[in-house]
Order: sequence, then structure tokens, then C-alpha cells
Amino acid sequence: MDIPALSISLAQGSLAQAVGIQVLKMAQDQATAQSQQLVRMMQQSAQPNLGANLDIRV
Repeated sequence: MDIPALSISLAQGSLAQAVGIQVLKMAQDQATAQSQQLVRMMQQSAQPNLGANLDIRV
């Protein structure tokens, strides 16, 4: 068994996982910011009842 190669492989896998987690956190932060902007826009609407309900199907 090649210990150095195994060590490098495990380190690369760990790095890939850490990068993937950071990318997901960035996407989550961006989605949170966009939803907060949407809420602010709805609150500042000229017609406050317009857009009070949002029907979404996923």
C-alpha cells in the first residue's frame, strides 16, 4: 500500500468537500439576501395588499 499516495488522495478529497461546502454557503447567503430584498420590495409597495400571497409550486 502506498501511504503517501493515499494521504494525498485523502487530502484532495477533504479539500474538495470543504470547497463544496463553502460554495453552498455562498449560495445560501445569496438566496437569503434576495429573499430579504423581495420582502422589502413587497413592504414598500404602493398597494400593500398586492403581492401579499405568493403561490409557488416546486
